[in-house]
Amino acid sequence: MQVINQTIKSFTIGYPLERIAPIENFLFVDIETTGFTAKSSSLYLIGTAFFAEGNWQIRQWFAENPMEEAALLDDFFAFAASYTHLIHFNGNNFDLPYLLQKCAQYKRPHGFDDHEGIDLYKRLSPYKAFLHVPNCKQKTLETLLGIQREDRYHGGELIEVYRQYVQTPTEEGKALLLLHNRDDMQGMLQLLPLLAIYDLFNGDIRAKKVQAQHYIDYHGQDRQELLMRLALSTPLPFSLSDFSNGCYFSGEKDVGILKVPLYEEEMKYFYANYRDYYYLPSEDIALHKSVSGFVDKAHRVQASASNCYTRKYGLFLPQWDILVEPFFKRDYKGSELFFELTEERKTDRDLFSSYAAYLLGKMAKTY
Repeated sequence: MQVINQTIKSFTIGYPLERIAPIENFLFVDIETTGFTAKSSSLYLIGTAFFAEGNWQIRQWFAENPMEEAALLDDFFAFAASYTHLIHFNGNNFDLPYLLQKCAQYKRPHGFDDHEGIDLYKRLSPYKAFLHVPNCKQKTLETLLGIQREDRYHGGELIEVYRQYVQTPTEEGKALLLLHNRDDMQGMLQLLPLLAIYDLFNGDIRAKKVQAQHYIDYHGQDRQELLMRLALSTPLPFSLSDFSNGCYFSGEKDVGILKVPLYEEEMKYFYANYRDYYYLPSEDIALHKSVSGFVDKAHRVQASASNCYTRKYGLFLPQWDILVEPFFKRDYKGSELFFELTEERKTDRDLFSSYAAYLLGKMAKTY
């Protein structure tokens, strides 16, 4: 077994990991194997990245042959024990279960119970369409950020390289195997700024400015919209924009702009306890029986669920769940929900901060 160390000098990760834990607590992990199932394949390389002595470091454990697997595991887990957070790419589905299966195979007591985990793939894959990428493979995301690799192989191609190395060890073969893993490790470090996308949908967003404005749409119609200027918790690594559910988002660095359609029209508020109401057809309104009992019986009927409403003209904003109450609808069978933009609400920054986070979540889930 060989242990290879390398220092990455003058490198910054571009993401505030220290908000989660001290940067020295993080260990990046990536493994190389000859297959997907631990029982029928070999573990030949474990790569890690960590911050020490003022620089990011890479340490790799390389098995010269399958007989060195157990030593590889023991040395790696002894090293990992001093870290509290593991960062990996799709490690929840492959790397970590594979390592645990190997531990079971060799009757080793090692595990990850004392580690917190951050799976970059799991955090970013829900926003694949929002990022406008065909998939969330590591190399795809690296291309999105303009990251250049020295390595030109994928893991499957290197299986045969390792098998040949075991039979006839060469420095050239070993270099190819180490390079691929090293580029995976450096790639993960360079992908960290993309966690700003995760933070966009899961972090703290503050509405700094909210204003209603008019605009002319594609058909020449006068429309209204609510424009929210947002302070993002983590600066975006590149300019980003998206349109979904009638809402438009654009973001650059730590500033986001969210535009939401604003409707000036008459809406209806439906009362749930319609049995306690009379409907007045001539006025197209429902009134509680305690105040409408005096109305002539010829001008009132027992209210039903579909006509037990009061009408309200005003400015309304869309919502797809009951986020803000009271909620309004255009008609009883309509699935669209709205809430009124009252004068009091126009200055409620906490409300619009929550509303912005809600809308972004809906935009992400549209895909």
